[in-house]
Amino acid sequence: MTDMSKQKPITRARVRATPKGRRVVPKALEEVVALLGDSPRRRDLLIEYLHRIQDRYGCLAAPHLVALAAEMSMAMTEVYEVATFYHHFDVIREGDSEPPAITVRVCDSIACELAGACDLLGKLPELLGSGVRVLHAPCIGRCETAPAAVVGQNPVPYATADKIASLVKTNAVKHPEAGDHSHPHLDIVTPGHVDYAAYRTQGGYELAKSCSDGTKNREEVIAAMQDSGLRGLGGAGFPAGRKWSLVAAQPAPRLLAINIDEGEPGTFKDRYYLERDPHRFLEGALISAWAVDIAEIYIYLRDEYHGCRAILEREIVALQANPPFPIPPIHLRRGAGAYICGEESAMIESIEGKRGEPRLRPPYVAEVGLFNRPTLEHNMETLHWVREILEKGPAWFSGHGRHGRKGLRSFSVSGRVQTPGVHLAPAGITVKELIAEYCDGMLEGHVFYGYLPGGASGGILPAELGDVPLDFDTLNDHGCFIGSAAIVILSNHDRATDAARNVMKFFSQETCGQCTPCRVGTVKALKLMEQQNWDQPLLQELSQAMMDASICGLGQAAPNPIRSVFEFFPKEIE
Repeated sequence: MTDMSKQKPITRARVRATPKGRRVVPKALEEVVALLGDSPRRRDLLIEYLHRIQDRYGCLAAPHLVALAAEMSMAMTEVYEVATFYHHFDVIREGDSEPPAITVRVCDSIACELAGACDLLGKLPELLGSGVRVLHAPCIGRCETAPAAVVGQNPVPYATADKIASLVKTNAVKHPEAGDHSHPHLDIVTPGHVDYAAYRTQGGYELAKSCSDGTKNREEVIAAMQDSGLRGLGGAGFPAGRKWSLVAAQPAPRLLAINIDEGEPGTFKDRYYLERDPHRFLEGALISAWAVDIAEIYIYLRDEYHGCRAILEREIVALQANPPFPIPPIHLRRGAGAYICGEESAMIESIEGKRGEPRLRPPYVAEVGLFNRPTLEHNMETLHWVREILEKGPAWFSGHGRHGRKGLRSFSVSGRVQTPGVHLAPAGITVKELIAEYCDGMLEGHVFYGYLPGGASGGILPAELGDVPLDFDTLNDHGCFIGSAAIVILSNHDRATDAARNVMKFFSQETCGQCTPCRVGTVKALKLMEQQNWDQPLLQELSQAMMDASICGLGQAAPNPIRSVFEFFPKEIE
């Protein structure tokens, strides 16, 4: 029998005077509510609201994050883990000071490094002083004007220390009060673009209208896209018409997600077209939406393209205000600086307001995609060609090409050539032909040495393989791929090992961290590559593990430059 006298007396639990966790600061809550206004408090809008706070206050301080979590009925951990995932969010931790009013980001990816970005980064801190923050940045999509930088949100092509200092001074005069970020950027200058009125005058949206009013037949349009041979131009190369058929066969409602997060170092073609003719891709999007019976359209634009965002915001409003026919809702979503969001499922996670981490597959995006609905995912340039293919016929598009290949490709060319830029050329053209016919040859005093045929992840090939046709599948036998057709040209002034180190540094900083082979492998590989003598057996073993076990294409393709150096540039590591 239990002796009750020896048991401890029962005491009441002490009631906390305040709720557990961080308390909401009334002033911060008032500020967040004012920024959100009448906007819906939906989970998928979290990243948009984080941008609003940072654009207004220059950073994401703890009181604002707590207030945002409370206003959206979310756990603070959910808000914090998203805010800290993306490069462009400045999360202020306890004890940290707020960042300076002006931030200068200097791109040091491959094309900009070739053009002297490292020297520029070394000069700027002393020149600009302590009141300006100078950061290195991954590729900002302006490789044709290398070295490129960004002051606030204003791009600086062919950046020099003096140009940046002058722009910083202008910005400081325009916003003299430290911490006043209510207007965080200068007027962003972009090339003149075809606006909505001009596009309509030129016959724009007539093709899409003929689809909407029943003049065109869905099956015939999809068949024309299949016959054209158009493949996804974001890198994967999946046949566009076939993708339409696959998604159309899924149950409604279906969604369209457009990927304009071209973060691959060396790639800038999407920006080039957006700055000049935004409605051409929007019409392509509406035609694909009609053909697949899409309920809503989501456009995901990388945060580095502030000028493009201003253009798209204005032109989408003009289209919606006076549509040529009933159109589905169009949502423009803003990235926050994460290369991984170029991967389709990571982009979808980001649109949903989450960390941009790739999903395991199956199920595939076409079956279970955005908001768990069947989703047609397309690169912007793929949709850019839809109108012209349907107007001129599939034979027009497939009739282009060289060396047995079909179609056209927009090559983003940077590096040691006379005329870098976006060059529209036949699919299958060789890099030697591209340099001679479209880029006006090599820079004076430079001899063609090698090239990256598919940006950072596509591998590195020597000049001796400059006659290989540039297209999908043609580079596979050499351990490389064309991807988004980002061509970076190296000369006898460069080394493939330096290029490989540059891109591995990029991958080590851009890995999402979800899987160990990529998160740890890229960092370990970079450390090994920084040694004077590369440990080839260990790098080979590490590369194989990354290729075999990484969840997505980042980790699987990251070893390509290493393997290219071993195979084609062995003298550089002897």
